[in-house]
Amino acid sequence: MLYIVLTVLMIALDQAVKYWAFTSLKAQRTIPLVENVFHLTYIENRGAAFSMFAQFDSRWIFVTLAVVISVVIGVALYKGWMQNALGRWSLVMVAAGAIGNAIDRVIRGFVVDLFDFRLIHFPVFNVADIFICVGAVLFIIYFLFQHKDEGQADASQSKSLERDNHE
Repeated sequence: MLYIVLTVLMIALDQAVKYWAFTSLKAQRTIPLVENVFHLTYIENRGAAFSMFAQFDSRWIFVTLAVVISVVIGVALYKGWMQNALGRWSLVMVAAGAIGNAIDRVIRGFVVDLFDFRLIHFPVFNVADIFICVGAVLFIIYFLFQHKDEGQADASQSKSLERDNHE
C-alpha cells in the first residue's frame, strides 16, 4: 500500500510540474536559470526518449508499453519478488515515470519536457524521465550488488548448513 501511495505522489509531482510548464512556460518558451547552462524550456516531445520515433504517431505503442511495464512492476511488488527496499524503490520510480509520461500521451498526444541542460547539449527532459533514469540506475545497482536469485540463496544456505554439520 505504501508503494501505491508513493507512486501516486510521484506521478502527481510530475503532472504538477508539467501542468505549470504547459500553462505558464509554454508562452515564454524558455527561462534561463543559468544563461547557456541550464534553462527551463517548453518542448512537446511526440516520440520516445530524446524524441526518438517522433516522425510517426507512436504514442499508443508507448502507452501500451507503460501499462505492461506498470502491471509487471505491480505484480513483482505484490508477490515480493524484490528482496529489499532498493529493488522495490527502483521499480516504484520506473512505474511512476512510465505512468506520468503515459498520462501526457493520452491527454495531450505528446509528453511535456522542460529541463534543458545546454552546457552539455543534453536532450530536454521532465520529472518522469528523472524517475525512470534514477529507477533504472537503482535497479542495476540492486541487481549487480544485492540481488540473489533463489538458486544462489538455496546453494549458499546448503553450503552453510553442510559446513555447520561437519564442524
